[in-house]
Parts: sequence; C-alpha cells; structure tokens
Amino acid sequence: MDDPHIAHTLAWLDQTDNHLITLGDPYYPQRLLDTDQPPPVLYAKGNLQTLKRPGLAIVGSRHATPQGEATAENFAESLCRAGFAVVSGLALGIDGAAHRGALKADGATIAVVGTGLDIVYPARHKALAHQIAQYGLILSEYPLGTPSLTHNFPRRNRIISGLSEGCLVVEANIDSGSLITAKQAIEQGREVFAIPGSIHSPVAKGCHALIKQGAKLVESTDDILSELRHIRLSNQALAISPNGPSPDWTNLPAEASPVLVCMGFDPLFAEQISARSGLTPEQ
Repeated sequence: MDDPHIAHTLAWLDQTDNHLITLGDPYYPQRLLDTDQPPPVLYAKGNLQTLKRPGLAIVGSRHATPQGEATAENFAESLCRAGFAVVSGLALGIDGAAHRGALKADGATIAVVGTGLDIVYPARHKALAHQIAQYGLILSEYPLGTPSLTHNFPRRNRIISGLSEGCLVVEANIDSGSLITAKQAIEQGREVFAIPGSIHSPVAKGCHALIKQGAKLVESTDDILSELRHIRLSNQALAISPNGPSPDWTNLPAEASPVLVCMGFDPLFAEQISARSGLTPEQ
C-alpha cells in the first residue's frame, strides 16, 4: 500500500471494536442523519449498540466546581439508568464527570472528540477514554492522526447535539463552548435544559442566560424525563438524587450547629459566619 495514511487506517480497522460508519451504514444514527451537516464518515471505537439508545447530551465548563462535577455525574448516572446514552465531549470538567457517571451505571456513554481516534485529548483522560471504549463508544469525524486543533472542537459540537434528544448544560461561563452546543441543539430542534446556580458564580452565568432564553430549568432528572416522556426508553429511572447522598451531620460537635444554620449555597467569609452565628472567628 503506497499511501501510509490508508495503510494506517486499514490496520486500525483490523483491530477489535474499531469501525468506520458511512452515511449508508445501518448503524449511522438517524437523528444525526436528519441534521443539516451530517458527517459523511464517523470513526468509531467501542460498542456500536450504544448508538441504538436515545442520546442525552450533558455539557458544561472545563473549569467546573466540585459540586458541578458531582451534579453532572449523578445526573448522568440516573439518565443512563433510565435508558439514555449520555453524550459528551471527553473534555475536562463537566464532560468527564458526565462520562464517569454513565460508566457507574451501565456504561452507555458516547464521547464525541475533536481529534483522530488514535489520539486522546486531553491526555489525562486516557484511562477514561479506555473505559468508554470498553463499555460505550468514542466517535470522531476526523481521520486518524488529526491533532487537537482549536477549530475542530466547536465543529464537533453539532454531532454531540445531533446525536441527542436534548442537551443539559450543568455549569457554563457566559463564553463557554458548551453554549455553542446548546445553540446548535436549539437549531436542530432539540430540547435544552440548564441547571441554575448561585448568582455570584461565574460558571452559573451561561446557564442563567440559557434559562432566560427559554431553556428548561431543571433541578432533578425527573424534570428532563417528563419533558422527554415521548421517548421510548428500555429501563425505568432509578431514584437517584442529582446532588448525591445527603451528608451525615449526626457526629458533628455541638458548636457546629449554629454555623450550619447560617449557611446557604453561597460561600461565606469567616467574618460573615461570625456575624450571623454569634460565634467568634476563633470558635
């Protein structure tokens, strides 16, 4: 074979669970095919049966808060158990948390990447990508060897939304790339959901902007499932709290009680806690 790229691609396709999906392939997702710009070819690594499940995109900030990542993970696990395949982009922050949540359920998650499938970006998600390929699916429209070029990532977002019945934004700055995915979801006629946050948090600004523009405010997976009740799902949703298990306060010292009473969802300085609780900063 004279062309080294073709030879490399054929060798890659010889490996187990590596696939090339074209427009006429029975595994090519109909919802993606119905969009304005369906990719003519999809490189796939993993379980193609994942494409048979209805998709739900979960996206958000790469610089997510720990609470945001926990929320994304719990929503993803619950939605996966309800019968959805969780679709995201393998990025740091919310994307990675969404994939991890789906892997905690039955592994039905799809990572749409902006590189060739022989390159993992970001590199620190190499182990996560390996898990996704074992239980779910990694997709790319880009040929093998394509590096992590900046302009590839906004373009791949149309595939994330195109594979999905709806798009959930968990945390997003006002200029977050996840808002591009939400915009494309709207243009494709998908439902858009957003989780609100503190008015003081930069990573809540994008979600609040979406809600003002008509996105559905969600506080639990039931809010999403009720909106998508026309979708035929194979499993019943499990009762999983989107915020994780409730903390156990029973073993806290007595002096902690007045502190807990004055705490809300926004962070407080020690002086503010002191003023509200009547305790000194030293206490």
